[in-house]
Amino acid sequence: MANHEALKELQMRLAARLQAAQTESVAAASWLAVHAGPYRLLLPLEQAGEIFPWPGVQPVPHTQPWFLGVANLRGLLSGVVDVAALLGAEQAQPQQAQAERGLLTLAAGLETNAALLIDRFVGLRGAEAFVAEENARADAPAYLGGVRTDPENARWQVLDLEALAQDPVFLNIGA
Repeated sequence: MANHEALKELQMRLAARLQAAQTESVAAASWLAVHAGPYRLLLPLEQAGEIFPWPGVQPVPHTQPWFLGVANLRGLLSGVVDVAALLGAEQAQPQQAQAERGLLTLAAGLETNAALLIDRFVGLRGAEAFVAEENARADAPAYLGGVRTDPENARWQVLDLEALAQDPVFLNIGA
């Protein structure tokens, strides 16, 4: 009986530690930091899907300039969006330069078969990685959240992928 009690106590301690570790991990890493064109973006981890190397895309005629085409990602056709161009930057560079880039799909729960063209994946960031925070501009699209400033004074724009997936401009790829 004593062994049963000890085992039960051990299981309870392990469950408590696992719960604490999960809570700490969520608190420690809230965003995926990326570069897209001239932009430093923070993408909420719970809204981000998988990362893929640049697979090339099949262009789709008569679409917005920021819509690059479709790509086969694990057997699923996904629309590929140049997020920097969508945000107002110059158009993407030629295909050769895109070979160094990657794609980030939106989380499956967002129910949007889309992937964002990312120039560079910087890493995971939590709130402790920033020294200042500003609210979103009043005239900004709903998918642009606040701006965080890191210790090197670099400014990082929060990009709400859930709001992006529901934005009428994002959903209307037709030119």
